[in-house]
Amino acid sequence: MYAIVEIAGQQFKVSKDLKVFVHRLDSKEGDAVSFAKVLLVDDNGTVTLGAPAVEGASVEAKVLQHLKGDKVIVFKKKRRKGYKKKNGHRQSLTQIQISGITFGGAAPKAKKAAAKKTEETATEE
Repeated sequence: MYAIVEIAGQQFKVSKDLKVFVHRLDSKEGDAVSFAKVLLVDDNGTVTLGAPAVEGASVEAKVLQHLKGDKVIVFKKKRRKGYKKKNGHRQSLTQIQISGITFGGAAPKAKKAAAKKTEETATEE
Protein backbone atom coordinates (compact mmCIF):
# COMPACT_ATOMS: atom_id res chain seq x y z
CA MET A 1 0.00 0.00 0.00
CA TYR A 2 1.30 3.42 -0.92
CA ALA A 3 -0.05 6.95 -1.14
CA ILE A 4 0.87 10.21 -2.80
CA VAL A 5 0.60 12.97 -0.21
CA GLU A 6 1.30 16.69 -0.24
CA ILE A 7 3.63 17.76 2.57
CA ALA A 8 4.76 21.39 2.91
CA GLY A 9 3.95 22.19 -0.71
CA GLN A 10 5.65 19.14 -2.25
CA GLN A 11 4.24 15.77 -3.30
CA PHE A 12 5.78 12.54 -2.02
CA LYS A 13 5.10 8.87 -2.72
CA VAL A 14 5.09 7.26 0.73
CA SER A 15 4.56 3.83 2.22
CA LYS A 16 4.75 2.44 5.74
CA ASP A 17 8.16 2.74 7.51
CA LEU A 18 9.61 4.99 4.78
CA LYS A 19 11.94 7.81 5.88
CA VAL A 20 11.51 11.08 3.98
CA PHE A 21 13.26 14.46 4.07
CA VAL A 22 10.73 17.33 3.77
CA HIS A 23 10.89 21.09 4.16
CA ARG A 24 11.14 22.20 7.81
CA LEU A 25 7.99 21.46 9.81
CA ASP A 26 6.92 23.32 12.95
CA SER A 27 6.72 20.14 15.05
CA LYS A 28 9.24 19.07 17.69
CA GLU A 29 11.41 15.98 17.38
CA GLY A 30 9.52 12.88 18.47
CA ASP A 31 6.09 14.39 17.77
CA ALA A 32 3.49 12.56 15.71
CA VAL A 33 2.11 14.50 12.74
CA SER A 34 -0.76 13.76 10.38
CA PHE A 35 -1.19 14.86 6.77
CA ALA A 36 -4.74 14.98 5.41
CA LYS A 37 -4.01 16.10 1.85
CA VAL A 38 -3.72 12.62 0.31
CA LEU A 39 -3.96 12.83 -3.48
CA LEU A 40 -3.88 9.12 -4.38
CA VAL A 41 -4.08 5.82 -2.51
CA ASP A 42 -3.07 2.44 -3.96
CA ASP A 43 -4.32 -0.49 -1.87
CA ASN A 44 -2.84 -3.62 -3.52
CA GLY A 45 -3.84 -2.61 -7.04
CA THR A 46 -7.02 -0.72 -6.15
CA VAL A 47 -6.23 2.90 -7.00
CA THR A 48 -8.31 5.73 -5.53
CA LEU A 49 -7.86 9.23 -6.90
CA GLY A 50 -8.86 12.34 -5.03
CA ALA A 51 -10.53 15.41 -6.44
CA PRO A 52 -8.26 17.06 -5.25
CA ALA A 53 -7.85 14.99 -2.06
CA VAL A 54 -9.16 11.56 -1.06
CA GLU A 55 -11.93 11.86 1.53
CA GLY A 56 -11.22 10.11 4.82
CA ALA A 57 -7.59 9.31 4.02
CA SER A 58 -4.62 10.50 6.03
CA VAL A 59 -0.94 9.73 6.51
CA GLU A 60 0.56 9.57 9.99
CA ALA A 61 4.26 10.19 10.56
CA LYS A 62 6.78 10.72 13.35
CA VAL A 63 9.33 13.55 13.30
CA LEU A 64 12.80 12.03 13.66
CA GLN A 65 15.07 15.08 13.47
CA HIS A 66 15.57 18.59 12.16
CA LEU A 67 18.70 19.16 10.11
CA LYS A 68 20.25 21.20 7.33
CA GLY A 69 20.81 19.89 3.82
CA ASP A 70 24.00 20.02 1.78
CA LYS A 71 25.43 23.41 0.89
CA VAL A 72 24.30 24.72 -2.49
CA ILE A 73 26.69 27.15 -4.20
CA VAL A 74 25.17 29.88 -6.38
CA PHE A 75 27.74 31.47 -8.71
CA LYS A 76 26.85 34.28 -11.09
CA LYS A 77 29.20 35.64 -13.71
CA LYS A 78 29.00 37.94 -16.73
CA ARG A 79 31.88 37.27 -19.05
CA ARG A 80 34.20 40.08 -20.07
CA LYS A 81 32.55 42.47 -17.58
CA GLY A 82 34.41 41.62 -14.37
CA TYR A 83 31.15 40.69 -12.63
CA LYS A 84 31.33 37.69 -10.26
CA LYS A 85 29.07 36.88 -7.31
CA LYS A 86 29.40 33.77 -5.17
CA ASN A 87 26.62 32.94 -2.77
CA GLY A 88 25.14 29.82 -1.19
CA HIS A 89 22.71 28.41 1.32
CA ARG A 90 21.75 25.26 3.22
CA GLN A 91 18.11 24.20 3.15
CA SER A 92 16.40 23.53 6.49
CA LEU A 93 14.92 20.02 6.43
CA THR A 94 12.93 17.69 8.66
CA GLN A 95 13.31 13.91 8.54
CA ILE A 96 10.07 12.04 9.11
CA GLN A 97 9.20 8.35 9.23
CA ILE A 98 5.81 7.25 7.93
CA SER A 99 4.04 5.23 10.60
CA GLY A 100 0.85 4.40 8.70
CA ILE A 101 -1.66 5.20 5.98
CA THR A 102 -5.32 5.26 6.98
CA PHE A 103 -7.89 4.92 4.25
CA GLY A 104 -11.49 5.06 5.35
CA GLY A 105 -14.94 4.71 3.87
CA ALA A 106 -14.63 6.32 0.43
CA ALA A 107 -15.25 3.90 -2.41
CA PRO A 108 -12.81 3.93 -5.32
CA LYS A 109 -13.90 5.78 -8.48
CA ALA A 110 -14.02 2.60 -10.53
CA LYS A 111 -16.54 1.05 -8.12
CA LYS A 112 -18.63 4.24 -8.11
CA ALA A 113 -18.73 4.30 -11.91
CA ALA A 114 -19.71 0.60 -12.07
CA ALA A 115 -22.46 1.14 -9.49
CA LYS A 116 -23.78 4.12 -11.44
CA LYS A 117 -23.91 2.09 -14.69
CA THR A 118 -25.84 -0.73 -13.02
CA GLU A 119 -28.34 1.79 -11.62
CA GLU A 120 -28.82 3.32 -15.08
CA THR A 121 -29.36 -0.04 -16.74
CA ALA A 122 -31.78 -1.08 -14.00
CA THR A 123 -33.91 2.07 -14.50
CA GLU A 124 -33.97 1.62 -18.30
CA GLU A 125 -35.38 -1.91 -18.07
